[in-house]
Amino acid sequence: MFTPMIVDINEDMTSDDEKEINDKFSLSRKAYEEGMGSIISAMYVATAYDKGSEAWTSSSPSITELKRLAAYAKSSSNLLTKLIMQGLQDSYGWECIFRTPLNNYDAVILLHRDKLPHPERLLFPSELNQGKLVAQGNASKTFQPYLLTKGSTKDLQDQLYINFDPLMCYVKDLESAFPNTFKLWYDSFGGDAIGLTWEKENLKKRKRDGEDDGGVTKNVLDTLKDVGKTGKGFVKSVHLLKVPK
Repeated sequence: MFTPMIVDINEDMTSDDEKEINDKFSLSRKAYEEGMGSIISAMYVATAYDKGSEAWTSSSPSITELKRLAAYAKSSSNLLTKLIMQGLQDSYGWECIFRTPLNNYDAVILLHRDKLPHPERLLFPSELNQGKLVAQGNASKTFQPYLLTKGSTKDLQDQLYINFDPLMCYVKDLESAFPNTFKLWYDSFGGDAIGLTWEKENLKKRKRDGEDDGGVTKNVLDTLKDVGKTGKGFVKSVHLLKVPK
């Protein structure tokens, strides 16, 4: 965030290249340092072919995302060290290195696994036995994982549909229906859970507008119920883990 990371794999960068990278980095942070803007991306990774850090970090991660990634990396590293030092053979313990702890979210949406675009990629199915169950939904014919066209069901299943991802469709629907309400965290490569963290500024605004803690909690519960309705046939359950303060 405060200095560029220069990746020189082939060791062919010159001092002029490094100066150009540092100049571009300073320019990208100038508005923030002068208090006139915010940093869209919290990382600046520069290479010989991308001195302006445009290929990988132009739009993400944000400061919040980077902090969460760092926290996950630290917890996984600590767990890995513990497993090695204690010589544990428990398979679940080793799996946890690659699992995102669901209790790190304010609320969690569990999805029907057979409705995922690539259910075979789901290595570790998500289970949740904590928090308040707010909404529950059965997999139904309301949600069709394929386009309705003429032909038998077998023919439809054999067809390949390019770029159809119900998870991303659902995420876009949520972002459109609940702007500035919460941030969504999900595994686009085959996860069956979506984590929610409340946008703190939005909650503070509600309290300033005269809504007490009880009102905020009721509003949160109603919002999560609507979140479940938005994903009817795709959402398995919605859980509230942390009541906003």
